[in-house]
Amino acid sequence: MLEFLQNYNLIPFHLSLLALILLSMVETIGYYFNIRPTQYLKSLSPKKLSESPLLNVKFSKTLIVVFLLMNFSFSGYFLQLCVYAQQQKFLPAYYLIIPALIIAIFFTVFMIHCLDQVIKPVETKQQVSLLGRLATISSGNARPGFSAQARVRDEFGQLHYVQVEPEFGELEFQSQIILIRLKKSHYIAKKTSKPNSLFTTGNHH
Repeated sequence: MLEFLQNYNLIPFHLSLLALILLSMVETIGYYFNIRPTQYLKSLSPKKLSESPLLNVKFSKTLIVVFLLMNFSFSGYFLQLCVYAQQQKFLPAYYLIIPALIIAIFFTVFMIHCLDQVIKPVETKQQVSLLGRLATISSGNARPGFSAQARVRDEFGQLHYVQVEPEFGELEFQSQIILIRLKKSHYIAKKTSKPNSLFTTGNHH
């Protein structure tokens, strides 16, 4: 066991597991003192990254980091143990870092998708204020009877995630829409009309 912990070929995966434990401890302690260290990291991350469609989830983005660290360390251990079972020795870590990272990303995306499907979106408190506002489909495609998630900002600039579906046709992923009516737990929306080229292109004679 001691040899396993001290083997330098396993160091990257030990560090990943250690980072996972430290992150969990810091977040847990911070929760009781009303201090969330990851919020500082979030403010430092690029805006384009934080608003990426992949990261538009209905749960804390800290959980994505937790999943990634956990999957990376477990993938690394699994690959090294498979090699050890065949060759009775571990491979140098630099051979397995990239494969372990690819496996970790794959499983992390899978876990994010599964968790995002079972968590109900947070209902907005001021739903009426969202009517008539522009939104963007952020998860999947919507069609009559099948809603999709959209992100929209209210008059105060607060970002909300709501479920939308069209009256007819289909609302594709990343399409721009307008919320026209509230129907029980979701909104009826329609695509914003594209500018007519007749009015945008001048006549040249």
